[in-house]
Amino acid sequence: MTTNQSGERQDLLDFLDKHRNFLRQTAHGLTDEQANTRSTVSALTVGGLIKHVASVEQHWADFAQGRGEATPTEYTPEVIAAWENQFRLVEGETLAGVLAEYEKVAAVTDELVRTLDLDTSYELPAAPWQPPGVFWSVRRVFLHITAETAQHAGHADIIRESIDGQKTMG
Repeated sequence: MTTNQSGERQDLLDFLDKHRNFLRQTAHGLTDEQANTRSTVSALTVGGLIKHVASVEQHWADFAQGRGEATPTEYTPEVIAAWENQFRLVEGETLAGVLAEYEKVAAVTDELVRTLDLDTSYELPAAPWQPPGVFWSVRRVFLHITAETAQHAGHADIIRESIDGQKTMG
């Protein structure tokens, strides 16, 4: 659980912690092979979802510090392959490894929740799906990270149930 904070920051930390725990619990007891199993029609895997959530959280944590990057506008085969590899364990990756990386990313984000000015806003990086001039506050970034985590924890729960019948959320 998180440290002694009060008010809004503690609420953000608790909310993040809750949904991260759902996602981590989904992977509990899986082998690397199971964590990389496509058990539904989608290409998603439990291990890949954890890897993806860590990557997305890192991206948004960088943005919350004023380090946003533009999204590639040219979808080359390499860009597409890198995107697809976010959702599965590739050669040399293990479930333990992606969970450890997720813990590191989460610790950094938690420290940012404790210390950044939540009212600071930055313009979203250029992307084909949004107009220029859209700004998000640091607060909104942390809410977005939580929403992403919760959504993907639900995906992981469905995949896990399809693998071995285990349920995380019910």
